[in-house]
Amino acid sequence: MQATLPGLRILAPGPARHAAGAGVGPGASEHLVPAKNRWSRVVLPFAGLLPEAWCTLTFRLAWDAAETAGATLDFALAGIDFLTEDGSSLDFDHVPGLDRTLLDPHGAWIAGPGYLPAEAQGVRIGLVRVAFRVPAPACRLTVTIRSWRNSETFAVSEATLRQGPAEAPSPALLPRTRHRLGPEPAWSEHALVPGCRLVLRGQLHVAAPTTRGALARIVYRDHQGAVLPPPYPGTISVPGLDALIDLPAQQQTRRFTLELEPPQDAARVAVGFATWTADGRESKPSEAELLSPPEIALEDRMRLQSLCGDDLLEAADFLARLGERLGLAGGTFVGWCPQPEAVAAIPAVLARARAIQRGDGPPAAGIDRTLRLGPAPAWTLPDAPDWTEDPFRSVPWRLEYQSLAWLGALAEAPGGAPAAVSLALSWSRGNPWGAPADGLALHPAALAARAETLVRLLVRVGRPGGPASLTLTGEAVRHGFALAEIVGQNTFGRSIHQIQAAASLMCVARALPLLPLSPHWSCLATGALEAGIAALVDEAGRFSDPSLHQRLELLTLLRALDVGLTGDDTRDGLRSSLARILAAALPAVAGMLDPGGRLPPFGDTPQGQDAAGWIGRLGTGAGRALVIERRSDRARLRHAHPDRHDAPAGPPTGRVDPASGMVALRHDGPGRGWGHFACTFASQGAGHRDGGSFVYACDGVRWIVEAGGSSLVETGAARHHVLSEAGHNVAVPEGRAASAGLARYLGAERLEGATLHRLATQVHGPDLAHRRVFLVLDDLSGLVVLDRFAVEAGPVAFEGIVHLAPEILVGLAGPRRAMAQAGRARLALSALVLDGRGAGLTIHNGCNAHPGALRGFIAAASGGLQPTSALRYAVAGTGVACGGLALAADAEADRRLTALLAGDAVARALAEA
Repeated sequence: MQATLPGLRILAPGPARHAAGAGVGPGASEHLVPAKNRWSRVVLPFAGLLPEAWCTLTFRLAWDAAETAGATLDFALAGIDFLTEDGSSLDFDHVPGLDRTLLDPHGAWIAGPGYLPAEAQGVRIGLVRVAFRVPAPACRLTVTIRSWRNSETFAVSEATLRQGPAEAPSPALLPRTRHRLGPEPAWSEHALVPGCRLVLRGQLHVAAPTTRGALARIVYRDHQGAVLPPPYPGTISVPGLDALIDLPAQQQTRRFTLELEPPQDAARVAVGFATWTADGRESKPSEAELLSPPEIALEDRMRLQSLCGDDLLEAADFLARLGERLGLAGGTFVGWCPQPEAVAAIPAVLARARAIQRGDGPPAAGIDRTLRLGPAPAWTLPDAPDWTEDPFRSVPWRLEYQSLAWLGALAEAPGGAPAAVSLALSWSRGNPWGAPADGLALHPAALAARAETLVRLLVRVGRPGGPASLTLTGEAVRHGFALAEIVGQNTFGRSIHQIQAAASLMCVARALPLLPLSPHWSCLATGALEAGIAALVDEAGRFSDPSLHQRLELLTLLRALDVGLTGDDTRDGLRSSLARILAAALPAVAGMLDPGGRLPPFGDTPQGQDAAGWIGRLGTGAGRALVIERRSDRARLRHAHPDRHDAPAGPPTGRVDPASGMVALRHDGPGRGWGHFACTFASQGAGHRDGGSFVYACDGVRWIVEAGGSSLVETGAARHHVLSEAGHNVAVPEGRAASAGLARYLGAERLEGATLHRLATQVHGPDLAHRRVFLVLDDLSGLVVLDRFAVEAGPVAFEGIVHLAPEILVGLAGPRRAMAQAGRARLALSALVLDGRGAGLTIHNGCNAHPGALRGFIAAASGGLQPTSALRYAVAGTGVACGGLALAADAEADRRLTALLAGDAVARALAEA
């Protein structure tokens, strides 16, 4: 195996630029960034990048002794702007390893110096690493390191970019979609709002600047679908192409805005983006692409902010102002209030998804005003809530409270409808748009669920057009505007929030058929669902998110959405796609369950979920039983052979699924309890650093567990820990904290009574070769995890970490051996060295000397962290370090693992390129 990847390149930045007080420091290549918040910055340009290749940005961060913001997770921001050869900026909708930010197209938050390794604290200087994949067609970039939360000046030095060769994206995750244009138009249809211009904004990239980069063909239709003949306002006519808008590109990229002014009687418009062709007045077709689907909006006077202005409007007054903007006669808006029987027929998609996830249970709130939200205890709702309540200091509780989703159950309880409507009206009065009582009320998850709840309550208000009906209708319309802007701008692209917003917007549009904006919203929601779902999961069952919990949440929403799309021919294609996705993806997720009914908590995962019951309810909706078989293999064997109690154990069941980015094996043979092994190689984004992590159970005991954790629960040091490699069962080379990167499954090899699974990762940089191997016994009574790290020259060392469940007792039984016990079950853990020398075996439990040194913690079900035992083993060498850990439930498993390790299959798997 080569020590470094072929084609490794090390790039130095060009001349730096400074702004807002930043400047050159006293050291070589040193830059000082003062604490002036976000505008103070140093800009470092890099050229000669290879598209579609991973690269790692490293720099030294030095801080002042008086720094008080060292424990913040957003101490500074490294903004990344991708460029073409001529310096044009490219605004991609997604870059693996980076987040979307406001001041820069993409970026990575730099945690405060308190999270750097302990050895950095004394000298107040540490190494920062940021990894990302360079999307085509970018070949240059600028790195902007900004002040953010720092209280004192910090210094940046020795900035370097290391890049390996271009590689195909991970087969376990969805690749980025490219929107290349050709002579045939790529059409999209949009419903229009009478008297309003439609605005499309996007970015065009061409291989070479040209006066005619691309074109947008325009076709308007009336309410019956007949084409309205051109000419149209703001377009030109070309023989053979009819009406169009030219999109020249004097540089390689051009941001464009199409303000479409519909002719009279137009109800819909079709926009088709294409390249110019020979008879379209170009000698040869230009190479052009849209970097992302265009944003869709109404003209500025019809934006929510413009409609509200600086006034804190009541919901009914908002309807009146909207009627004025549409040029309608006064009082017309009263007719927008829907008939209750029409609203009752509209499926509640988000409510149905919650019911599938949580199961049937008592209403969230009873007539006695006792409220139970999520895992929190019961709480009595005040007679007059002010909507700032936060009794449990819990973000998830506040989100659900502000979503008003619990009002649906209250309205369905006997005698509860008046109370539910009254509380909804109270929320509307206490939360005028622009001044919410609780800022979390504007969170997209709360916003979407609340909009659907308001629509459902319109069934309970009695006479349409009455005061309660007007208020709830106005609030639903106001929410519809907010959702339309989220959906049209693709604000939460590649996120389940985008799908929730689109589903809720569709619900609002269907509930208010007389509202002039409803056809536009319905069309916008349908298009957003098609594009948003395609960005999250494909029909082969591949996902963009490595978390099994997030995948299951998405599939649950798609199942509920499948039911909600009935009765509309225009959505038949979407329904067919949903059916194919669910058929491919549900079995893959269900196949990862352990025999106890839990999913491996890789990625972002709340604790305490009944995954088996959840999957069972989800599968029942499709008429299929996907819940794991509760009856053990041993029971089946005894039924077939009642006189045999020593039937030999067969190979484990489960899935080896490169398309899912995971391996999950189960076994429940005679003579011992169930066993389970799972590992992940799907992680490559900006989330959990768990590529190559694993969980393990045998004798019915979950021995090795994952940190898990939820972004809605953990904050600060707890959040940093569950995201970092220190919270996962991985190996980390010295001085090389894991970052985003590629992890690949290299295949499996059958041995006598065992299987060898091989992984390779690049999460430690392109100049460090890493191989991870799992040797798993068929009866899951033991396994070995081995890592091999190789560098071109010099010393190399790494430490491996495994987290044991909190209820496990563990102690050292020698310099390279530990023993764990759970009841009568025992597990031996032995450190192994294959190349190099052992560098220690230690146990950490609840160590929290400083934020960056948390060891021996996993996420707690109630939020925060709970201490547990983490076993650390270390190996050091020169050029190569190779070793790992053997786990054996009994002496026989230990003997079999030792015999297999003595063969040449393991050494060959570790050494081959």
